[in-house]
Formats: sequence, structure tokens, C-alpha cells
Amino acid sequence: MKEYLPSSLRNVALVGHGGCGKTTFAEGVLYAAGATNRMGTVAEGNTVSDYNHDEIERKFSVSTSLIHAEWSETKLNMLDAPGYPDFLGEVKGALRVSDLALILVKAVEGIEVGTEIDWSFAKEYRTPVFFVVNKVDAENSAFEKRVGEIREKFSHDAVVVQFPVSEGPGFESVVDVIRMKLLKFSANSKGKYTEEEIPVSLKPMADKYREEFVEQLSETNEALLNVFLEKGALSADEIAVGLRKAIVDRKMFPVFAAAGQKLTGVASILDFISAFAPSPEVMPAPIGYKPNGGTEETTIPCDPGGDTVLFIFKTISERNIGELSLFRVYSGVVMAGMDLVNQANGKSERLGTLYMLNGKDRKETPKVIAGDIAAVVKLKDTHTNNTLSAKNHPFVMKRIDFPPPIMRVAIVSKNRHDEDKVASGLHALHEEDPTFLVEVDPELKQTVLSGQGEMHLQVVVKRLKERYGVEVEMVEPDIPYRETIRGVVADSEYKHKKQSGGRGQYGHVHLKLEPLHRGKGYEFVDGVVGGVVPGRFIPAVEKGVVEAMDRGVISGHKVVDVKVTLFDGSSHPVDSDEISFKIAASMAFRKGFKDAKPILLEPIYELEVLVPDEHMGDIMGDISGRRGKILGMEGEGSYQKIKAHVPLKELYKYANILRSMTQGRGVFVQKFSHYEEVPKEVADRIITEAQKDKVEQD
Repeated sequence: MKEYLPSSLRNVALVGHGGCGKTTFAEGVLYAAGATNRMGTVAEGNTVSDYNHDEIERKFSVSTSLIHAEWSETKLNMLDAPGYPDFLGEVKGALRVSDLALILVKAVEGIEVGTEIDWSFAKEYRTPVFFVVNKVDAENSAFEKRVGEIREKFSHDAVVVQFPVSEGPGFESVVDVIRMKLLKFSANSKGKYTEEEIPVSLKPMADKYREEFVEQLSETNEALLNVFLEKGALSADEIAVGLRKAIVDRKMFPVFAAAGQKLTGVASILDFISAFAPSPEVMPAPIGYKPNGGTEETTIPCDPGGDTVLFIFKTISERNIGELSLFRVYSGVVMAGMDLVNQANGKSERLGTLYMLNGKDRKETPKVIAGDIAAVVKLKDTHTNNTLSAKNHPFVMKRIDFPPPIMRVAIVSKNRHDEDKVASGLHALHEEDPTFLVEVDPELKQTVLSGQGEMHLQVVVKRLKERYGVEVEMVEPDIPYRETIRGVVADSEYKHKKQSGGRGQYGHVHLKLEPLHRGKGYEFVDGVVGGVVPGRFIPAVEKGVVEAMDRGVISGHKVVDVKVTLFDGSSHPVDSDEISFKIAASMAFRKGFKDAKPILLEPIYELEVLVPDEHMGDIMGDISGRRGKILGMEGEGSYQKIKAHVPLKELYKYANILRSMTQGRGVFVQKFSHYEEVPKEVADRIITEAQKDKVEQD
């Protein structure tokens, strides 16, 4: 394959709210660049980037796909990221290795919550951004309104560089305010366009946007500002140099008009990307660390002659070849057969076959140069978020900070003999998608999946069946309640005495039970005086108490925040042993616990919900109906952030409910906060159900 120096590379993430046309735009890029000989459609399920079975079936992207094409002597690497909120981790991974975010905005619906999240991710990574107002060929398209929204919600540094001549079904031309030309796209021309003079009727609009552009550009740089104030204009060279720097510095965010399905505007956007978008070598050097827990930051320049450093940002499981690891080279050159070190575990990896990807289509390449993105097959001990570097140049890239899970489900295998296959399958899928977590909870005796939403977890379960041939059912997970006490029992006595002809069993204890402050856990005190309970049996007493606490007393859930004091008892010179004292202690604890005003505790989660102003009242009412406590609110633009404490029991499938109540515009994060007492009527129901289940099991 042709080699490209870092200056000729453009790494672009295609992002935006679901349905904004990213995948269709990607098809247009490949077709216009001659990388494909036809344009696929999402409806027909034959696009290059949406090739997974579940993507074809659902008709939207589930995973980030890598495509590439050549345009004007530059190589474009484009990462088509999902727009559905359940797959935000894919967006973060794509932006992590991109030098430009192409954020698509619907010309009719405008900015949506996914658009806002993508902007926030790009801001977090300091990634330059271009906005594409897409689907301008739709009825009721409103380009100027969309530009106003972009400026209001994101940045007043958004500047129009191409605007539509005629919106709606007749959209076929844009005016480029840098070239000051009308660009006309004709049907059946593979997206090519011709340059024409701007009609007199459009000249005032073009002059207005041109003036805004030049003034804004001049304000990004003191030298340009001086030239502009002196001459009242900027030369073509001054514009080119200043614009490239302003884009890298995030001081200007160009705005375009396009209709991806018709290819209108696609080629002119690619021309602009090739001419003005940053290459890897002009972007700020990425920050990393020395391995082995180093915290001192260091940087690595994009230098093909430097020591090799690459970063794995995504793992794909392919049935025929195994795992494909997608990576970006940050320094040096990567070649098949090269030995590199995984800085996360210190293990050496010999690189296998290297590929350039267009969706599922792979082309072998002998080497990959700094700044480029490619894939390698069958790494043994290297996964997403790992850095591989030369042995003599240890370097660790910053990890992708994936969003935390917002939904939990338990899974039950439909065939109990498949449990090992389920475990190995989930492990492999987690390596491919780190945004879902698997936890085998020994306390609840459940396998719990956590992810970004119901759709996300459904995709995981479906892939488990398709790839590994095992079926599981998703059910509501049990809640890790806790038991504790409010009262003090001064003396809970139990004597374990058993005689069976030979040596008997004898253990006798007196325990005192007291509540501890919430979160203190457990305390055992040896208060025996005079050796009435021999010292060698004290550990057995504590073990009996701990085992009783682990099993629970009133509901079968773990006991916490209790102080237990052994202060008296007796022993038998022959029949006493450790088992006898363990049994006596366990029974004395259970007896005393029931008399110490036992209560049930439930996990409380801290909830942060971001919703549009108009939905705030409904969401607050819903939170209160879930036994939640509102902690406060604060404005974020046209959104309100509501903070609350809500019982975990009430958050099952909350993502679905919030999206339904806000037309998909509400988002939230949650994290464990503390335990609180369960209201009596709820606790009584839980205890009754637990005791009923115990009887049925017995």
C-alpha cells in the first residue's frame, strides 16, 4: 500500500446524535473518493461501516468502524461512531485517537442530547471540531437556525465557511465563503462539483458570512489582527496559515452544509479537511507516563524516526481470524513481526499481520507509520487501553476514561451446563467492549452485567448467543440489602450441649450486642474474665458470630454495624471444642439480634440527571415517586442538572424511563453513596418474601 507521512494523514471521528446520517456520510466519502463503486444504504443493510449482523438488523451503528480513503494526496482515516446513547464508550474511544471531530447536526431537528455529549467529549480531549449541518435536502431544513443553536449552546467561535443555496429537496449547491465561489453538485457525478461565480442574489449573504469569517479569524491571532486593522483584509496565504492554527487551538469551529445521501457538500468538506484540518504532526504531543505506576507526565512527538509507541483503542472479535486490535501509532514505525512490550503487564508481544480496514474488509500492509491508524491480529496479552512500546523506550499513554455503567441486570443461563461457556464468552466480549462490566456476586449468587442501557446489554447477550452458542435470560438483579440493629441486648445466652454416647459437645456463651455508627462495619470484643471461656476457643466464638452475620438473620442479607462482646460463658473439660463454641456463638448472636430491634438497610445511589428545562418538573416528580430525595439543582445552558439520592431498588431500567420521559434528551450518571434504613412497610415485604423463599428452598 501507498505510504503516507504524518503530514498527509487526517484522523477524523464522525460523531453526532443517532439518525444524523454519519454512516451515510461515510458511504458518501468512500464513494466520492473512489474507494467503493456504489453507495450502500442503512435501509438495505449494505453499508461498509455498519456490517455487524446486529447493526444491519437494528439499522443503526452499535460499534465504531474504521474506514479510509485517499483525497487530494491525503489519507483520510474516519471512525464512524454510534449515535445511540447506550454506546457512548465507542464515541470516547474514537475521539481519543482522532485529530478532528466531525459533528453532524440534523438540519430539521437541530442539536440533540447526543450532539451535546459529543461536544463535551471533544472539549475534554481538546479535539478540534467541524460542524456539518446534514440533511439540508429535507423539508423544513433550517440552516441559519442550526448555526444560531451551535453558537448559543457550544461556542460563538463557530463560523460558517459553506452555506446552502437552496434548502429542501432542491438542495444542490453551496457557497464557499473562503473561495467566494458557488459550488454546484450535479447528480450522478460521484459527488463532484463545479465552481461558478456567486449569483447577484446571493452576494449579500456571501459577503456577510465572509466578513464574519475574516473578522473572527483575525481575532484569533495578534499578528493577523494587526494586518486586518491596517489593510482591512487578509491574503489567501494569511487566511490559510491562520485558519490552520485557529482550528488546532480550538479558536474557530467551521460550519458546513451537506446532504450526505445525495453527496451534496461531501466533496467540498473533504477538500476543506485535506487543506485545513490538522495532521498528527501539528497536534499537541500526547501526554503519557513512565510505566510501573509513574505519575510524572511526559509527551511523545509524532516522529516516524522515533521509538515505536502504539495505543490500542478498540478490540474486534472476528469469527474467522480471532481478535483484531485497532491501534494508532503515536511514534516510530510498526511492522509485522516486531517485538514490543505491553507496558500494562510487562509482557512481550510479537505483532502479527497488519491490516488497513474499510469496515470488515481488510488489506494487508507491511508497516504503519506514526500518526496512522490500523489493525493487528491475534495479540496474546494486549487489550483495549493498553500501550505497546519499544523495550528501550517504556511509555504509557493515558487510558480512555469510559463512562460508568448506568444499568444493571442479572443473567441466568438457560442451560446450567453452559455456565463455563457463558463466563468465557462474557470475558471475551468485555475485552471487545470495556464499557460493560461482569461481576459474579458471591453474596447474591448472581452474575450481574452492568452497561450503558438496556439496548447495550441486549446487544451483549445477543452476541453471546451468536458467537458462543449459549443463551441467557436477563432478569432484575437482587439488591444487596444489609441488616443491622437499633437497640442494645445486654445478655444473649446460648448453651450448645449434645450427648451421643461417646464424647459430647459443649459450648456456652453470653454475648452483648450493640449498634455501631453507620459504616463502621463490625467489632468483636473479648471481655471474658477469669478464663470461663478458655482462650483457645475465643477465635471459634468470633468465627461463629461472623458466619451468622454473613448469612443474615431476618432476611438472609449480611449484618453490618454491630459490636459484639463476649463477656461470659462456661466450658467442659472433655466435651468442649471449637465447633461447639462456634455453634453456641452463632445461635446466641441470632437470638440476640432478633431482640435488638433489627432493621433492614438498602443501598442509596447518588443520581445526577441532566434534562431540558421543560422536563425538570416531571423528572423531579418521578424521582420523588421513587423514594428519592432531591439534593439540589443547577443550570447548565438550557438544561438543568438535578442531584438526588435514590434507592438502588428504584433505579432498575431507569435509563429507559428517563429517555421516554424526555424524548431521549435526558441523561444521567449514578454511583453508590451510602446505606439507609428501609421504610417499615417496604422492609416487612422484603423480609416476608425472603422467609418465604427460604421455606421453599428448605
